[in-house]
Amino acid sequence: MTGKKELHFTRTNGPVDDAIDQLIALAGPVCCSDLVREMVLTALKAGLEEANEADLKLMNSTLKEMRFTSKIFGPYRNIRKVTVFGSARTHPDEQVYQMAQLLGRKLAEAGYMVITGGGPGIMQAINEGAGPEKSFAVNIRLPFEQKLNPVVAGNPRSIMYKYFFNRKVAFLKEASAIALFPGGFGTLDEAMETLTLIQTGKQNPMPLILVDEPGGTYWTNMIHFFEEELMKTGYISASDFHLFERVDSLGAVVRSIDRFYHRYHSLRYVETRLVLRLTSRFEQKTADDLQERFQDILLPGGRIFLSGPLPEEADEPDIADLQRLVVDFSRKDFGRLRQLIDAINTF
Repeated sequence: MTGKKELHFTRTNGPVDDAIDQLIALAGPVCCSDLVREMVLTALKAGLEEANEADLKLMNSTLKEMRFTSKIFGPYRNIRKVTVFGSARTHPDEQVYQMAQLLGRKLAEAGYMVITGGGPGIMQAINEGAGPEKSFAVNIRLPFEQKLNPVVAGNPRSIMYKYFFNRKVAFLKEASAIALFPGGFGTLDEAMETLTLIQTGKQNPMPLILVDEPGGTYWTNMIHFFEEELMKTGYISASDFHLFERVDSLGAVVRSIDRFYHRYHSLRYVETRLVLRLTSRFEQKTADDLQERFQDILLPGGRIFLSGPLPEEADEPDIADLQRLVVDFSRKDFGRLRQLIDAINTF
């Protein structure tokens, strides 16, 4: 590092800061210019450090893929989407394929868009049911090339990724619900990662629905494993079973998603407080009842109370009219948080 300039994210870089400011101004109106400035500095810092070319290529490709993801999904942010996982090896003559096809249609009819991996099998079935106008495809380059299925090939809402981790971010970041059909290692990976992220609070609560065909045992066997091998040994808690739901009918999938968003809209953390935004109003007495029922997940002396938008939420003016339920949540049991959201939706 001898002789190399040391850069900082604070404005202590002299002419480098001036040059970045001039570059941003020259590029035209730039959203969130402070963040863009830090991204430029991050790239420069990486180039000044002892990174090899492979490291820089990974950083570069990652940023490009995430930028393109944001561009493709951006115009549809106000439309709820359901990500659907399942085997690429499922054939059209199988019952589970036909279920997926029908689910895609039911989701589209209910006003949802769908996100799939864009390949064959369950992915193609969902895209066929929803139709190309209601479909997103987030595909991956593999050594054994997985081509886009004919429904989404050429679709402007199709993205091809180099890295699985970027693709996984798109699957979850843009989704309002997850449905999982039977599948292989990839499907199980997606199921376990989603469960882990929701369990640890790294992904906001959402419906996570395990779909079996009628009489099917794929997910019932998995849940039995959770009960016998994970819960009995203390690796997971009983409340973790509220993070997901197993169904064997398509109507149950749509009802589960609709029910989750019956009153609950979204959430945001403001310092130590969890702010739940509600699409319909209820009285403080209901909040008091919830406080009594869910005291176990509150901070010591914590409360649950109704509020309007907090000052820190001023950057979301489009939902300023929604009532807030402010929760002094301990962030220790997200299964119980899911139960709280379910309770909110039942009033």
